[in-house]
Amino acid sequence: MMSDGFLSQEEIDALLRGEPVAASPSPAGSELSDIEKDALGEIGNISMGTAATTLSVLLGRRVSITTPKVSISNLNEIKRQYPLPYLVIEVGYTHGLLGTNILAMREQDALIIADLMMGGEGTNPPSELNELYMSAVSESMNQMMGSTATSISTIFKKKVDIAPPKVNLLDFALDPNVTNIISGDDALVRVSFRMEVEDLIDSELMQILPLNVAKEMVENLMSAVQPAASPPPTPAAPPKPAATPQPAPTYAQPAAPQPAQNVAVQPVQFAPLKPVGMPGTDTNIGLLMDVPLQITVELGRTRKLIRDILELTPGSVVELDKLAGEPVDILVNGKLIAKGEVVVIDENFGVRITDIVSPLERAHNLQ
Repeated sequence: MMSDGFLSQEEIDALLRGEPVAASPSPAGSELSDIEKDALGEIGNISMGTAATTLSVLLGRRVSITTPKVSISNLNEIKRQYPLPYLVIEVGYTHGLLGTNILAMREQDALIIADLMMGGEGTNPPSELNELYMSAVSESMNQMMGSTATSISTIFKKKVDIAPPKVNLLDFALDPNVTNIISGDDALVRVSFRMEVEDLIDSELMQILPLNVAKEMVENLMSAVQPAASPPPTPAAPPKPAATPQPAPTYAQPAAPQPAQNVAVQPVQFAPLKPVGMPGTDTNIGLLMDVPLQITVELGRTRKLIRDILELTPGSVVELDKLAGEPVDILVNGKLIAKGEVVVIDENFGVRITDIVSPLERAHNLQ
């Protein structure tokens, strides 16, 4: 049996004698079949595809996260292979799955993402992740992992929720403890992705899963795609008794064809059709009278960069997209239905409706 990847003296002697050497058995349950690896790769491909779309919207750049590669490893091996500073995002599942998984991104890639989030071009990122830049990149990771939970819910056909991700900057070469969910020698599943952000990033993104979480994901996927059970077969009917032989039937000879007769043929005529209106259906609108609706009066809107929002202080002025004196928008459940002007009634604000949106516009807004 080999220890630490090296042959003992007994094994070397056995090889010289031409005797086979048994390989060390893997711990029970520490392996994945090819089908399980393919399933994890497919889950990662779909979920990270959604995360790439979310990150692309946040950065305003084309983002691609593809080519998942699934392998069995452990933290000590990963730290030896990647002795670099990494941004580690720890995500715990609160519903639908049990356990936690980790997303690891190189610090340099995180710096470029943070620079883009703060309104920069990404070509001259900061040298380190200060508190402001860490907040920006943490928000992007939060949005990404939220979108992956939504896509996993769709794949598994059940609700999957996550807790807010924990984001830390760790140096794999120096920090002894990357996470508390897995010890250094425990078997884990590593799913590596290729991440590209236009011409700024072409790097590797790692997802680290405890083995039990990976196997639970595979079970959920298999359950979701398993076809419905076939109905039990109908019992065969008992054999019928043999029929009593009957005499052969006698068939009449067909009559000889008769010569065609002269028949008057006229074109068919239909009575004219009259359009008939569909009878109206009586709708009891009274059943809906007690349904509460949320009415919102919107003074205006604006868009700001995360950098500008983080710099807001008491006394800051936020300029809106409407001029003074313009009518305000009145929305019902988030849909525009009218416009009006602000009034004061007994020291309370109110709004006087000045214009109702046409039924055509309301129907367009509801689509």
